[in-house]
Amino acid sequence: METKLRIALQKKGRLNEDSMKLLKEAGIKFNVGSGKLVASSPNFPIEVLFLRDDDIPQTVADDVADIGIVGENEMCEKNFDLTISKRLGFSKCRLSLAIPKAEEYTGLDFFKGKKVATSYPVILEKYFMEQGIQADIHEIAGSVEIAPGIGLADAIFDIVSSGSTLVANRLKEVELVMWSEALLVSGSNLSPEKQQLLEELVFRINSVQAANSNKYILMNVPNDKIEDIVQILPGMKSPTVLPLADKGWSSVHSVIQEKKFWEIIGRLKELGAEGILVIPIEKMIL
Repeated sequence: METKLRIALQKKGRLNEDSMKLLKEAGIKFNVGSGKLVASSPNFPIEVLFLRDDDIPQTVADDVADIGIVGENEMCEKNFDLTISKRLGFSKCRLSLAIPKAEEYTGLDFFKGKKVATSYPVILEKYFMEQGIQADIHEIAGSVEIAPGIGLADAIFDIVSSGSTLVANRLKEVELVMWSEALLVSGSNLSPEKQQLLEELVFRINSVQAANSNKYILMNVPNDKIEDIVQILPGMKSPTVLPLADKGWSSVHSVIQEKKFWEIIGRLKELGAEGILVIPIEKMIL
């Protein structure tokens, strides 16, 4: 019987979309029908379970699933013994304390004796304990942001992305407690065969992410400027230099990080580079 890796994913929402996109870019297809909670892949030994995001940590901890993609906030809140196999870099957000906009905030002492509504009582209790704050933590399942407005709490502790929800409910963010992103997590009882499959999956994800964060660049360069240009190109090893039919010129090929793109392009132009082409990289094997 073929060994399969079982992965738990959020069944709907942004985390689901980003997770499925990543797996697709890693070359893994799923036979997913409408409303299906279990799906298999025809081209990789993996099976997916679609669950609520807050159920994923326990599902992996109980070995019902071997691995899962879950928000760091949910993993910390559930506090199960899981291994972070890979930080995925998407579905980023922050968990923050917020109070009514009209309230004056002078520091953490504001929360002493206050009632704070949250869906993340474990994270908040740990934070308050570390800060020496005694507050009344009121756990609610959803719509945390309306709690102060209806007199249920004095403040909230919740996920913040753009901050528009806080503004809409006349709240202001006053303390950032933690950053969160999507994580690939695994349990502690993987067989050697499943561990090997996990390593292959992580290898594919690394290749996809490396490609997404880098660009392939080609340019025409005067021969007397090649040495200067090579010095500023952070290629994987060294740039490729090929002679052109036009004497005195060469074609230089390299890979650059997207975050350094505009800084490097400006310097290349100053050194006389022309005909600069920038091409997306589909996969990058490190």
